[in-house]
Amino acid sequence: MNKLFITGGAGFIGSAFVRMLLDEAPGYEIINFDALTYAGNLDNLDNLDAKRHRFIRGDIANRAEVLATLDEGTDAIINFAAESHVDRSIASADEFLRTNIIGTQVLLDAARERGVKRFVQISTDEVMGSLPEDDAAFFTESSPYEPNSPYAASKAAAEHLVRAAHHTFGLDTVVTRCGNNYGPRQFPEKFLPLMISNALRDEPIPLYGDGRNVRDWIYVEDHCRAILLALEKGRAGEIYNIGARNQRRNIEVVETVLRLLGKPTSLVRPVKDRPGHDRRYAIDPAMVEAQLGWRPQETWESGLAKTIEWYRQNAEWVRRARSGEYREFYAKQYGMEVGSV
Repeated sequence: MNKLFITGGAGFIGSAFVRMLLDEAPGYEIINFDALTYAGNLDNLDNLDAKRHRFIRGDIANRAEVLATLDEGTDAIINFAAESHVDRSIASADEFLRTNIIGTQVLLDAARERGVKRFVQISTDEVMGSLPEDDAAFFTESSPYEPNSPYAASKAAAEHLVRAAHHTFGLDTVVTRCGNNYGPRQFPEKFLPLMISNALRDEPIPLYGDGRNVRDWIYVEDHCRAILLALEKGRAGEIYNIGARNQRRNIEVVETVLRLLGKPTSLVRPVKDRPGHDRRYAIDPAMVEAQLGWRPQETWESGLAKTIEWYRQNAEWVRRARSGEYREFYAKQYGMEVGSV
């Protein structure tokens, strides 16, 4: 049985990865280490196999907590843990620096101290900045670092620390980068679950600027399968860009969701654009396809249908996730209250 130390495993992508492993990869047992900040949600871990999965609340930036939990000879650390919302990083970068930079270094040091065999860093396409709008340019593994938000800068710094650990200390590391994930159990302040949950309740849908910013969308389980391949087959020291060749303008995404839900476009409320808003992301996944044999299993249409249906059927999960701190953030960010029309 391979032992994995998964950080951030109560969040959206981390919990999807944990669920996929327990369902599809019986050779793994998991320590799930999560601080349960606003986006960490124990509801995401309901009904898991307790024989192969153990949850421990802890902070990756706390060296003592990490070392007390990480076993000698763990096969891999997979670091999903991150402060990840660009808008929050613009409001205050402090937690992003602590978690995404200091936390990553603490994990790298602990990996060496405990003899961990492989370290997988989950990163983002945002470390590479913004692309032109002409559809001719794509992010590749050799694209330069050009982060444009405090969040992206903190994730770029984390990648540099991972590279340094590999180069200086010989730690077996792999970095994966991905674009916009969508699917069940995503915290509702993010773009797609926000619009789905608002539309289901006939609430306004805030849309930044002219709505023509382009994002590269991937169904979360497809991303997770690529991460598993990177864990099992990736080359030491390598970076893998993961994308489903699925670019969409934000306004197109909104209109598609409203059409599928039978809701009017009058729900859309343009709001002041985010400072420094990146215009276009687009990933060339040729390397992960060629080296690891990965392909997405979901189309945009099939993945979106599954996502919408999950939110239809899980109103209580949405209600619980939208309470508390989320309500304060939403009012501050968009100038409207949760539940307002």
